[in-house]
Amino acid sequence: MPYAPATDTSFFTRRGLVLAVIVGLHVGMFWLLNSGLSHQIIDVVLGPIETRMIEEAPKQDEPPPPPPPKIETPPPFVPPPEIDISITPDAPPTNAIQQTTNVRPTAPPPVAAPPAPAPVQRTAPKSDTRRPLTQPEYPPSSRRAGEAGTVILEVYVLENGRVGEAKVKQSSGFPRLDEAAVREVKRSWRLVPGTENGKPVPMWGQFAVTFKLTD
Repeated sequence: MPYAPATDTSFFTRRGLVLAVIVGLHVGMFWLLNSGLSHQIIDVVLGPIETRMIEEAPKQDEPPPPPPPKIETPPPFVPPPEIDISITPDAPPTNAIQQTTNVRPTAPPPVAAPPAPAPVQRTAPKSDTRRPLTQPEYPPSSRRAGEAGTVILEVYVLENGRVGEAKVKQSSGFPRLDEAAVREVKRSWRLVPGTENGKPVPMWGQFAVTFKLTD
């Protein structure tokens, strides 16, 4: 009759013991974590932990940075003046044949001179035959004194024939006669005005007034 091999029960007994120990350790650790004993164990091992705030030391004022080095601007570049010194050597003799021509250059046409202005035709003032010139009154004192003579007057005749101004050009030698002639010309004379190219214009003219004693 065959027999079944006998199994080693000691092996299973040791294996079961190891498993039981491992399970027990895990259960114990779990219980310690839940009960707060783990913190007490850490405090006993590591001691109390002190938390302290470390104040930051005040920063000392740092000295300002040194100023940047001053860079001197170089003066602008001024190019030196160019001096062109040319030395003309003596011209070497040449054997080139120069071509000459006998054709005279054509002279430019003469420039036409501007036309000369037309001469101005002038006529001097004169007496009007329709209005004879009046004789000035003979000053009584000059008549008694025997004063006589001819005074030449310069008369400025306007466009309408009236006298604008009168002055003595050559005296008669007696101021009273000169004043009487100027006074009469300004007051009473009407003349034919002078003309330029047939058009009346103001113009100076000369007239003579004679004083003579008839008695």
